[in-house]
Amino acid sequence: MRYETLIRILDQIRSEAPSQQSSRYRPDHTDIEKINQARARAFIHLYMKVMFGISDFSMRERTITDASGDGGIDGYHIDTETKIIYLIQSKFRINEKNFESKEIELEELLMMDISRIMEGEAVDETGVEYNGKIKQLQREISSLPDVGRFSYRIIILANLENITPARLKKLTDGYAAEVFNFERTYEELVFPVITGTYYTASDIVIPIDLSNKNAGSKISYNVSTKYGECEITALFVPTIEVARLMDKYRNSILKYNPRSYLEFEGHAVNESIRDTIVQSDTNEFSLFNNGITMLSDETNINEKIGQKNKAQLWIKNPQIINGGQTSFTLSRILSENPEKAEEVFRNKEVLLKVITLFDSESHTAKLELIDEISNATNKQTPVINADRFANEQFHIKVQHLVFERYGLLYERKRGEFSAGINDGYVDSKKVVERNLFWRVYYAANGQIDRGSERRLFKKNKFSDVDINVFGNFDRAAAGLGLLAALRGKGGAHQPRDQNIYAKIFLYVELFFGADSESSAEHTEQNIALLEQRWSEFGQRQIEKFGPKRRAYIDNQTGEAKIRILDVKFEYSPSFRVDLLRFIAEMKRAAGASAVVVDTPQ
Repeated sequence: MRYETLIRILDQIRSEAPSQQSSRYRPDHTDIEKINQARARAFIHLYMKVMFGISDFSMRERTITDASGDGGIDGYHIDTETKIIYLIQSKFRINEKNFESKEIELEELLMMDISRIMEGEAVDETGVEYNGKIKQLQREISSLPDVGRFSYRIIILANLENITPARLKKLTDGYAAEVFNFERTYEELVFPVITGTYYTASDIVIPIDLSNKNAGSKISYNVSTKYGECEITALFVPTIEVARLMDKYRNSILKYNPRSYLEFEGHAVNESIRDTIVQSDTNEFSLFNNGITMLSDETNINEKIGQKNKAQLWIKNPQIINGGQTSFTLSRILSENPEKAEEVFRNKEVLLKVITLFDSESHTAKLELIDEISNATNKQTPVINADRFANEQFHIKVQHLVFERYGLLYERKRGEFSAGINDGYVDSKKVVERNLFWRVYYAANGQIDRGSERRLFKKNKFSDVDINVFGNFDRAAAGLGLLAALRGKGGAHQPRDQNIYAKIFLYVELFFGADSESSAEHTEQNIALLEQRWSEFGQRQIEKFGPKRRAYIDNQTGEAKIRILDVKFEYSPSFRVDLLRFIAEMKRAAGASAVVVDTPQ
């Protein structure tokens, strides 16, 4: 399932190619070979997008060198901040099995003419001329004013096991090499893209307009708190700069925010923000919006930048802890209207409050401060208790486990997959709401009563869950699979079905660990058998409790009559024990070992 998500991302990247690249990235859908070639090239795009934050397709395409005469180098990136020149060798596999098992041939690494290219040679050892992109790389390196301070790093996008770093270095002409195998690809490229956390902001610069600010660009003062010394800087900044900031960094700048962008739940707020920006030519937005609160490790404002009525705000390691809804809505407006952005956002500003923590080394103090600020300042969409638990390590580990093992997306923070869904990178059917996940988890593992509880995440009582017991999570995944299949069938088979969690347990007991075939036909057969067994169990319960009768008076005839009611046997005190006994009897009849009735609570 993770490979399917990767393919979905690569296909979405292909769709982003401009018209002049359409034949290369969007070939005829019947030409499978060319589609696979396009995906292989999009794979390099994915790496550049995630690792270097290059969101513009054309900028990435400019440095992809993969073609004849590439000297074994498929792409490059020159990072002038870290003084590192990255040279990329990629080997994409067209099916899941090969992608996760097949390794790159060592001969392919030996084909990288790194030293010859870096030395300015125009042809390879056989006399074949290097292509234009490689010559472009040579020109860019030679034009670096401080090229002597740069180092080289070889990136291998392929599986490569059982080779020592020393031997790998020999294969890459003595340059340091880094391998992104399938596991690193899923964890460090795919998952960050679908959560919108793929590029972390370190230092940002926001231009400030001073033309309408009589008292200077800011208000700034020091504050003593129980968490240490802070400086608070308040100023109005252009909304377009906030939109650009959020469009680039997405959820990575909401790391300490207790929730992500609320696409649907915050719909009314989003529309209000949008209307105030799009439907107005004046700056009412600065009056109506509560503003944005940002955390920083260091903050500086420079009003002497050689431009009249202009200044620059510099922020180190920014994190938005309040106002994420505003920021993300502004970024959506920008992405939907890139050509008209300057016109739409012109002269519209928003209040920005930057809190600089001088004692930023204390992570615990920082989190406590964030929690209190979020609680005190958030007015537009309340922060519920469950939101505050979302950043706990337990839930982060569960999220990674569920994605790595099953390809499912455990939504620990409300709205965290919204950006991926909006960009087309994420199938919304793969997203599992946090409370639903835990209801299915408990039901699949025999705790049917807990499965029926509401707002399990809000209570955050998961001390009985051992994250290292994969079998329990495997059962939960099987239950989620059933739920997805029933949803696809429509009708009454929905999470609100009062019997659904008991059915999940029965289903897991019937089929967990059996034939792993997952075809639609096989699933239909399993569901049909499940419904048959459930009907048998229901009949047994009716026989046990007997029909329930209620006397009533017929309004038309005035006669006394008796009505036979359906037995709500799922509410009986013995329901769970009765179901376990029924399952045990089925297994004994089938010659299998019986389950233990007294399962853990």
